[in-house]
Amino acid sequence: MRDISKIGAQERFPGYDVLSKWSGPSWNEQTQRVITRRLAADPEPKFFTAEEFRTVTAIAARIVPQPRTRPRVPVAALVDHKLHQGRSDGYRMAGMPREGDAWRLGLKALDAEARAAYGQDFHALAEGLQDCLLARMHGGKLNAPEWGSMDPQSFFTKRMARDIVLAYYAHPTAWSEIGFGGPASPRGYVRLDFDERDPWEAAEAGRDNEAAVRRINRHVQ
Repeated sequence: MRDISKIGAQERFPGYDVLSKWSGPSWNEQTQRVITRRLAADPEPKFFTAEEFRTVTAIAARIVPQPRTRPRVPVAALVDHKLHQGRSDGYRMAGMPREGDAWRLGLKALDAEARAAYGQDFHALAEGLQDCLLARMHGGKLNAPEWGSMDPQSFFTKRMARDIVLAYYAHPTAWSEIGFGGPASPRGYVRLDFDERDPWEAAEAGRDNEAAVRRINRHVQ
């Protein structure tokens, strides 16, 4: 899991801010209400304990590391909000507890693994050691008794990483990063052929056209 905070890579969609669509024809009132709730995610946890929230924050920082050059997506807060509301996927894998129970069990077990291996809770470890534990979880190589009947590898792929990535890409900051314009309703798409874009979609920069693309993206609505 790489640290992208210091990488000076070229922006793929320079000058694009999806929130510029707020008052334009691309977003309706329903979209505005949904985005308002996501932007107002409470930084104080309502589902997780303070200790659990620190661990979720540390995990999110390793799974979806964020650059320091733009506002950060409050990933842990968005995951907490979903669990606090009791929103469910509507299904779960065999052997996997319900969403909230799986998270509580997984965080407890991960901290137990961290203490057994390195003498500290997960959130207090150096990033390299955090990466090591997460890689071992993903590889099915953790086996502390605190996991109970829940498979650590399944928790990583089916619950923890999934929830974190979905939370990240549900936020407008991430939308701007990948050139996504939000829901297609009510405007929809017209130019559906390969490598074509509608005027209300972000333009992607190449190696030598960043300035021109930036001018285009400043006017996308």
